[in-house]
Amino acid sequence: MPDQETPDLLTTSEVAAYLRKPVATVRGWRYRKVGPIGFRLGRDVVYRRTAVDAWLAERERASV
Repeated sequence: MPDQETPDLLTTSEVAAYLRKPVATVRGWRYRKVGPIGFRLGRDVVYRRTAVDAWLAERERASV
C-alpha cells in the first residue's frame, strides 16, 4: 500500500512547495520544457516524485 505521507504523484502546487518556488515558476519551467517532467492526468498536471527528485539531482550535479 502506498505511503499516504509521501504521495508518488504531486500537483504543480505541491512541486512548487517542495522546491520552495512560486507556482508560476514551475508552470514556466513546464512551458519552456526545462523543469521536471510532468504529465496531464485528466485536467490536472502531475509530477512523479521520482522525476522531481531526479531533475533536482541533475541540477545539483550540473552546478558543480
